[in-house]
Amino acid sequence: MFDKLLEAQKKAEEIKKNLDNISVNAEIEGGKIKVHATASKTITSIEIDSEFLKSAEKEELEELLVTVMNKVLVQAETVSQNEMQAATRDMMGGLGNIFGK
Repeated sequence: MFDKLLEAQKKAEEIKKNLDNISVNAEIEGGKIKVHATASKTITSIEIDSEFLKSAEKEELEELLVTVMNKVLVQAETVSQNEMQAATRDMMGGLGNIFGK
């Protein structure tokens, strides 16, 4: 039983590392602002169209940045949950006989 739990913990750690290698992206205003992140919820880059930046007001830009960053973080969370659920299903298959059933 202990071996199965260690295996499950190891698998969860592998998934967390793999999330660092999965990219998610979000954009707003027709691609004028783009945010890239990892599925582990680390923002890796922000791109703002230079022409849009010149004409945007500070408050508008701030609101759009908050919106697009929240959007990419939701995508990252969705990917993360899907990866964890898939791993849980796999692990439960291996833990099905843990109580001798």
